[in-house]
Amino acid sequence: MKILKKLTDDELVELYVSGNNLAFEVLLLRHKNKVYAYIYNMVRDHDISDDIFQETFIKVITCIRTESYTANGKFCSWVTRIAHNLCIDTLRYNQKNNTVSADNTEFNLLNSISLCDKNVEDNLIEEQTFNEIERLVNMLPTNQQEIIKMRFYNDCSFKDIAEKTGVSINTSLGRMRYALLNMRKLAEENNITLSF
Repeated sequence: MKILKKLTDDELVELYVSGNNLAFEVLLLRHKNKVYAYIYNMVRDHDISDDIFQETFIKVITCIRTESYTANGKFCSWVTRIAHNLCIDTLRYNQKNNTVSADNTEFNLLNSISLCDKNVEDNLIEEQTFNEIERLVNMLPTNQQEIIKMRFYNDCSFKDIAEKTGVSINTSLGRMRYALLNMRKLAEENNITLSF
């Protein structure tokens, strides 16, 4: 075991492929804390993290055994990428199915305002705020209006905005900055209180 600990990840993978199960155990012990921490930071739930961690290493074993892994000195990065993809799949699945865990003691399911229906007052305030923001956006120069609408109404990335408007990403970012500054100024001038 001591000799195995001195080997590189790729050397351990080769040994595991040739039938040395201890080599995989060394790999697992070497990277388990880092991979688990990465998973937990993405999903923030120990039970889900445990499941994804196990699934990650099952995929790792499967890939190594089917010789899908190419030794390139980046074993840990490869494992982390597998874990990342599994986290994304899990988060998408939970979001699609609106899954909320009642087991998480940090989250009080019965007293969460985010899970309650909005009352009439909340709806009126939200509508009024939206109308005031829209009024401010319409007061902006055309190129700033365009970027605000693309970013916040159409959910475009700055890369997409740059491509669609034929300018650089830096120009898009600059226009966004000036648009937000102008909106703040316009809000003050028109006695509109908004936080953005």
